[in-house]
Amino acid sequence: MSTIKDVAKIAEVSIATVSRVVNNGPKVGEKTRNKVLKVMADIGYKPNANARALVTQKNTTIGVVIPDLTDPFFASLANGVEKIARQNNMQLLLSTGQVSADSERRAINLLLERQCDAFVVHSKKLADEELISLAQQAPGLILIDRFIEAIQHRCVWLDNFEGGGIAARHLLSLQHTQLACVTSHYSIDDPSLRLQGFSAELARQDKQMVPELIVDAEPNQQGGELATQKLLSKHIPFSAVFVYNDAMAIGVISALEDNGFRVPQDVSVIGFDDVLLSRYSRPKLTTLHYPIEEMAEKAAQLALANCEQVSIHQSSETFKYLPRLVKRESTSALSL
Repeated sequence: MSTIKDVAKIAEVSIATVSRVVNNGPKVGEKTRNKVLKVMADIGYKPNANARALVTQKNTTIGVVIPDLTDPFFASLANGVEKIARQNNMQLLLSTGQVSADSERRAINLLLERQCDAFVVHSKKLADEELISLAQQAPGLILIDRFIEAIQHRCVWLDNFEGGGIAARHLLSLQHTQLACVTSHYSIDDPSLRLQGFSAELARQDKQMVPELIVDAEPNQQGGELATQKLLSKHIPFSAVFVYNDAMAIGVISALEDNGFRVPQDVSVIGFDDVLLSRYSRPKLTTLHYPIEEMAEKAAQLALANCEQVSIHQSSETFKYLPRLVKRESTSALSL
């Protein structure tokens, strides 16, 4: 394997000059720079990223911790961070937390061991106190989809409570009053906050949920199907369903139609997240758009800015995002 010494010898320059070319440093003439670059290309020399980081005191990676590689939602999150990495000529280092405190801790420690200064963390299981301590140790740590007041300027988060309220207002505006909810027993705050927001909006408009019409399941398509079977087995009529996420909502639609219900003519269904699949389901899914990729880009920018010690925000600033209603084909006005 070619080394920097080989490049210097063939190009007839010093190792320091090659290093300046590699790191795009000053004090190198255009003719010399082109000569060094040609030699590097001819002999296949590729600079070592870790070595460059030691020389320049600047890391060349952005890290991201997500729970799951297969979930489209988290793929969008990683894509948002990777976009900022590309813009800054950096590489993405990805680690998975698997919605477990131990796994999240190991994932974060892996990034720290790799000397990754800037990283975006999706953590739902680590305690606030531990994340606060980590944030104090690592200026480039930014939390996404989590709000901790003590480090609110390091949090990029979505108002899930308001998202539930938006869903309720949409269904009520379509004259639906017999409402069901399919939530998740995913042990994080998001499902309960969305359900709380939904229920609060109903109460504000003098409506109430029927407790028996609230069911939970795994946050995937199969979970949506199983939850729908639970609802139907109760033999309590409902004309609309608010579902925790889009994957579950697509499962709900499938189960309803398997049991002879038409969506939205008989039952309206609204999801949450606006993943790519929601645009191609049949009927196309009405949902709440979760701007996760935009949030991930913001989180990555904050992480890099903190590493560079650029003061782009005050300690009291917060980075809250709101979901947006996307009307498609799976909801319609109640047929009387």
